[in-house]
Amino acid sequence: MSPDVGAAWAAGYKGRGSTITIVDDFSSASRFYGNLGIGVQYQRHGEWTREEASMIAPLATIRAKDFTTSSAVSLAPGLNVLNLSYGMYATAGYNVNQIGWSAEEASIIYYATRGSAVVSKAAGNDSVAVGGVTGGQQDYLDLALIGKTSAIFAGALDANGTPSHPTKLAWYSNSAGSNPLVQSHFLVVGVAGDKTGLYGTSFAAPVISGYAAILGSKFTRASPTQITNQLLNTARTDTLINYSASVYGRGEASLSRALAPVSIR
Repeated sequence: MSPDVGAAWAAGYKGRGSTITIVDDFSSASRFYGNLGIGVQYQRHGEWTREEASMIAPLATIRAKDFTTSSAVSLAPGLNVLNLSYGMYATAGYNVNQIGWSAEEASIIYYATRGSAVVSKAAGNDSVAVGGVTGGQQDYLDLALIGKTSAIFAGALDANGTPSHPTKLAWYSNSAGSNPLVQSHFLVVGVAGDKTGLYGTSFAAPVISGYAAILGSKFTRASPTQITNQLLNTARTDTLINYSASVYGRGEASLSRALAPVSIR
């Protein structure tokens, strides 16, 4: 966890008034071990991402929605943040308009388009650019969120970076690539899999979700689009090895910089 989180808590910003909805696996038989600093646990993917988001923004309301239900995602009063630590893969080459979205994904895409919720989407773990082809398939949920007002693609770094100890993109993480629409909405954060046993951009997205909720607890009148832009516009590039927009997008998310203003517009 970045030291910025502790500083935000000390200033009184812990996510109160924000709601993070974790759309993920909460019902399958698939579980795996990890340790987020409170001891070894054996949990489903969604249980891990929910726990991580709640550790970043402990006073946010955290809701779990199993992604197998296919029903529309509902919004709560106040700032809404949707955490998507999953992808929807199909044979490459289709237009996203050809995809028969369920009510669940259709609602998510709608909210990201209208700026009704901050949508934090795991960039993917295929070592390609967001929207790229891997094994003859593409993540069509990534493709559908490109260019959407309040969507953020979350990439993973080996660790949190500093100017004196810069870091690099994790070997598995998808990058921003050459599309300016992706570059402008791509952020990276440290994923300390060597310490937690939890690797993947799945565990970058809840960090961004938690940051957004924390911003919502300070900037209580800000819209999801304003919160999204504040995170994007305050990202750091001086903490990254050989920064380029095609790799890191806007750069490493900086909670301290995002919280610094008295107000945002």
